[in-house]
Amino acid sequence: MTMAERDLKSEIKEKLSDDIMQGALSKFAEQYPGSRLKSYAGQDIEALREDLRCMKAEAVDEIEKLADDFEANVKARGGQVFRAATGDDVKKFLIQICKENGVKRVVKSKSMASEEIHLNECFTENDIRVKETDLGEWMIAIKGQRPSHMVMPAIHLNRYQCAEMFTQELHEEVPGEDIPYMIQKARQTLREEFLQADMGITGANFGIAENGAIGLVTNEGNARLVTTLPRIHVVLIGYEKLIPKTEDAAKILRLLPRNGTCQRMTSYMTMVDGPTKIIYKDENGKYVEGDRKQYVILLDNGRLEAAKDPVFKQVYQCVRCASCLNVCPIWTLVGGHVYGHIYSGGIGAILTGLLNGIENFHKFSDLCIGCRKCTTVCPGKIPIPDIIDELRSRYVKAHGTPSMDSSFFNMLNDRSTFHNLLLKAAFIGQAPFKTGKYIRHLPLFLAGMTKGRSLPAIASVQFRDRMDRLSRNNPSKPKKRVAYFSGCNMDFVFADTSENVVKVLQNLGMEVVYPMAQSCCGKPILGIGDREAGRKVAQKNIMAFEAVKPDVILSACPTCTETLKETYLKLFEDDAEWTRRAMDFCDKVQEFTQFVAAEYKAAGKLMPTAGGVKVTYHDSCHMKRGLGVFEEPRALINATPGLELVEMHNCDKCCGMAGSFGMKYAEVSLPMLEEKVKNIKNTGAQIAAVACPACMMQIGGGLDSQEPGVKVKHIADLLAEKL
Repeated sequence: MTMAERDLKSEIKEKLSDDIMQGALSKFAEQYPGSRLKSYAGQDIEALREDLRCMKAEAVDEIEKLADDFEANVKARGGQVFRAATGDDVKKFLIQICKENGVKRVVKSKSMASEEIHLNECFTENDIRVKETDLGEWMIAIKGQRPSHMVMPAIHLNRYQCAEMFTQELHEEVPGEDIPYMIQKARQTLREEFLQADMGITGANFGIAENGAIGLVTNEGNARLVTTLPRIHVVLIGYEKLIPKTEDAAKILRLLPRNGTCQRMTSYMTMVDGPTKIIYKDENGKYVEGDRKQYVILLDNGRLEAAKDPVFKQVYQCVRCASCLNVCPIWTLVGGHVYGHIYSGGIGAILTGLLNGIENFHKFSDLCIGCRKCTTVCPGKIPIPDIIDELRSRYVKAHGTPSMDSSFFNMLNDRSTFHNLLLKAAFIGQAPFKTGKYIRHLPLFLAGMTKGRSLPAIASVQFRDRMDRLSRNNPSKPKKRVAYFSGCNMDFVFADTSENVVKVLQNLGMEVVYPMAQSCCGKPILGIGDREAGRKVAQKNIMAFEAVKPDVILSACPTCTETLKETYLKLFEDDAEWTRRAMDFCDKVQEFTQFVAAEYKAAGKLMPTAGGVKVTYHDSCHMKRGLGVFEEPRALINATPGLELVEMHNCDKCCGMAGSFGMKYAEVSLPMLEEKVKNIKNTGAQIAAVACPACMMQIGGGLDSQEPGVKVKHIADLLAEKL
């Protein structure tokens, strides 16, 4: 089935109702972070990551030379090398080798590259028996499934489902309670496959250019049997696995096992450096000694083109540990099978776009919510969300912005129309469903929007209509002139919180100004991939704030702050004049809690206080992993009289809002929200503090619906209440 034919929503719904998979993945995701850190005890993780990143980054810049050296050294050791431009080239070559050598039976160790090109199907179509020998791969192959994880292909199954596969394959009842028995039966069955195989196929965790050796990192020992028992050994290796020297392998081996399986080292680390002698049965059934044949296939399939791209070449830093999946909140809920081609998660989205076409990528690119958790664990320090943004941008360049998204953003960006017409109409329309500050129920087909969470009501008076009154309280001799960027939510929904932002700043002796010409920060349209529209928004905002000549440009929304401070500068890389103006603008942008904490500290007001109402704090994704701000909000809570900070479990795990994702994929967003509400409840806190209006919307709605005794408040609200 092609991506165009798939019904992604239905697939997601099916996976969310799979209790077995949900239990397996949630348990693993809960245990993984701690186990990974334990495996790194005594190690400087960041130094190891940077060491690997630098080595792989240098390798991709000379990939053609590495490939030439690797090929020459493989041949010098007696092996043969075939460079395959496509997956079809690999299959044609292998079928020809099989015909020339009378190959009837093939055994394989785990190889994602072979999954990528659907190699097994090719063998079956040509009447060649092929068997996976990795236990997880062997089991899922029985059911015709593909891996749901790059390292643990059968992680979505429980022991009883595995037993069903054993029963189907072995034609005998296999009890699910007895795991050792299943393993023993697998050994017995696979041993015969090893002994009778004519060809063994492996992937490679790395290929060393200076000597032509390959490395295999495994836990089951099957790769050693695949490489030593059959008379022909085939290595299928992508260009991205090539490294310059033997010593560089250590840079991979120090990270790959720890990140992949939380082990300091796997059970087996195998190096293969050319063919060896072998004893095998000939066509007459006699044992003879001969030379093993080794074929090394270097697979391109889009990799070399990616190596030349300044953004996409970063995928060469991937060591296929799948740690990005292990911490991905979306993968944890929907599993790997709903993603594109073969590879899953954020890195899978990228690889699908590069190896199988940008159209295939676009179908499920929304499944990366940009929480950036993956960037904190990736051994190669790949900026996965940034590369996904680049792919989205190139898709839009090729196919245009979806008309509905473009029309909505144009209305949102036209503040006059949006404010004077649409918002006022929406304010009147919400009246029958509004209770206090929330909309708890909606009728008919809209009912699903308020399932499990309430929606915030539009403010009766938008913030921009309050600023005239608030500006009268500006100090006569201000310390600084602060221009406030509200963003959409803090203007139209959380106007009270914006008012509190101004009060806190004025209390610090700041003059607060609000340029009325400001617009949306542009993140919604930039997230879709329309950078041209994003540039126009950026120019509009830069000009609006230049006009008021501020000392500081401040936002109480971390998503807006990150967009203003970091993204705007990247939008004008090809325009010297706007680069200069953007740089001046970006240099002045600060996040609210960071700015206030610095001012409080300078004034001697950032001193911890004792006891009070329990407050727990949720770290927004853009705040902690985008801006690197997480200590300041906590310091402000601790310094506020009458408040006591209590940390929640997984305080920095995404709440599930992620802009439009929370509405577009409500079925995925709600389980994430439910987990967050549960963690808040378990602290015993009366207040859940946030520093992000999108999180405020999501968590506040969840608490109102599920735990109405706990209230959500922005840090600005907490501070203003004590003035």
